[in-house]
Amino acid sequence: MTVARNRVVSIDYTLTGDDGTVFDSSKGQDPLAYVHGTGSIIPGLEAALEGKAPAAHVSVTVTPEQAYGMRDDSVVFTLPRAQFQGVADLAVGMQFQVQGDTEARVVTVIGIDEDEVIVDGNHPLAGLTLHFDVDILSVREATPDELEHGHAHEGPSGHEH
Repeated sequence: MTVARNRVVSIDYTLTGDDGTVFDSSKGQDPLAYVHGTGSIIPGLEAALEGKAPAAHVSVTVTPEQAYGMRDDSVVFTLPRAQFQGVADLAVGMQFQVQGDTEARVVTVIGIDEDEVIVDGNHPLAGLTLHFDVDILSVREATPDELEHGHAHEGPSGHEH
């Protein structure tokens, strides 16, 4: 069985940047299981895995446009520090979910002073070219529940209902 829409794919992967910095890896952890074709992984990686079979090794470079997009300076903004009352030890790098006009967005604190906090709504990997090394471990048909919920129900990326 090959990787195709509505199939659960289990992979081991390592994600690096242009300079070889490892951003993420499943090595030493459970594999990532996802439902292919549902937007669970970035488009460039999903396209590279399409049609591959278990035991295949895929190395792919994904441009920002096919990953987390280009950086958007319009989603970097300054908030009054008072909006963070009750947050103990506010620090650069902390992430918060904020509600926008149409959707919730995760923001990362990138600057703090006495009166203001600067947050960045870009994904931390926005604007970066990403390099994936992936081993496809297994492919199976998704269950009706997995299709309804949009994710695999196995391992740490899934859950029981």
